[in-house]
Amino acid sequence: MFFKDSLYAKRQYVFEAQTQSYWRNLQMTWLKGPVTPLVFSLIFALFSNCSDNQVDIANNTSEDQAAEEIFNSGEKEILRKRYSDAAEKFTEVERLYPYSDWAKRALIMQVYSYHKDQSYDNVVSAANRFIEFHPNDKDVPYAYYLIGLSYYDRVLAIGRDQELAKEALKVFNLIKEEYPESEYAANSEIRFNFLRDHLASKEMEVGRYYLKRSHYAPAINRFRGVVEEFSTTSQVPEALHRLVEAYLSLGLVNEAQTAGAILGYNYRSTAWYDRTFELLSSKGLKPKSLGNSWLNQIYRQVVKGQWL
Repeated sequence: MFFKDSLYAKRQYVFEAQTQSYWRNLQMTWLKGPVTPLVFSLIFALFSNCSDNQVDIANNTSEDQAAEEIFNSGEKEILRKRYSDAAEKFTEVERLYPYSDWAKRALIMQVYSYHKDQSYDNVVSAANRFIEFHPNDKDVPYAYYLIGLSYYDRVLAIGRDQELAKEALKVFNLIKEEYPESEYAANSEIRFNFLRDHLASKEMEVGRYYLKRSHYAPAINRFRGVVEEFSTTSQVPEALHRLVEAYLSLGLVNEAQTAGAILGYNYRSTAWYDRTFELLSSKGLKPKSLGNSWLNQIYRQVVKGQWL
């Protein structure tokens, strides 16, 4: 038994010695061979890349944290109702870290801050930028809604700017048609209808101005515009009555009676129809569709249930 153990130990010793000699020769071959620089270059590049990746990760983490800190400071300014300062903070996030995840959030918060600050032109600019950069984002309807409000609020403040009202109508109509399921669709519908009534009322003001001064042709054009373009607004009954007045003043009896007939068909329970009926009766006339004017075409549509 002893003999066998001794023989095994000897063989093991020889094998280890041969192995060590083989690896020493192989190392010397590498060091002397032409491939050695390439091997060391690859090893150096490997460690360099690892180091660069670690630096990039650290930098990205640092930038993300910095962007978050600025964003949070902007939210604090909103809580303090310092909306202009808040907008500056969110603008800083977008400017310094345009490719971070915080930039998109900061941009929509800019829009909100400008809206609260009543900085209407900046609302439109920032919101359009958000829509352009993120057309499929869930906050796009909100961005459109704030654009609409920027026009709507100025209409209420100024009271006479019809161009702003028209711009607001376009935006609210877009929200209704393109984003009917959004939470802003219902409010857009309400404001859309209000603005249409607002525009119709402005047309009525101008029409009454001309009518009082006996400028019947331009007055009729204004009232006709209300009937044709704003047919679902509350201004239509008065517009039809004013048409009766204007046409009677011009001696156009058929048109006056036809306008009265339309008024009676759609708004018989209104005070405007009572006044029209009384006016026509005083002339020995009654509401009735006669002739072939634009009013007769409307009357035929009304009877068939295709209008109003």
